[in-house]
Amino acid sequence: MIASAIRVERFNAAHRLHNPNWSDQANKDFYGLCNNPNFHGHNYKLLVKVTGEVDSESGYLIDLKILKEIIRSEVTERFDHKNLNLDVEDFSSLIPTAENIAYVAWNRINNKLDDKFDLHITLYETERNIIEYDGK
Repeated sequence: MIASAIRVERFNAAHRLHNPNWSDQANKDFYGLCNNPNFHGHNYKLLVKVTGEVDSESGYLIDLKILKEIIRSEVTERFDHKNLNLDVEDFSSLIPTAENIAYVAWNRINNKLDDKFDLHITLYETERNIIEYDGK
């Protein structure tokens, strides 16, 4: 039997969207308010979906306590109440767009999961701005 398990986590973080290869004016024109030199923040919601075959002996797809710990250690504790540009090494040379946050979260979580699982990330930057990423 193939099933999916979804774990929801939340974190709050600040960021600034700024491409160092562009002029200040080009960044302001392209990113608008998201280019604020003093940063801005979001209350992110992260949905982590793991899909695979359910173990016939345990009845589990994955122990959700283990999944929770992976998400918290690899994403939530690293990003929560941080300035992503200044405090999180993953974004030292990567613009912390919602797309890139989802990409980093996917890679960090996927590196801790057994290869038998498929991973899908849904990141809500706002209620209206949502990114999905599945490693492709």
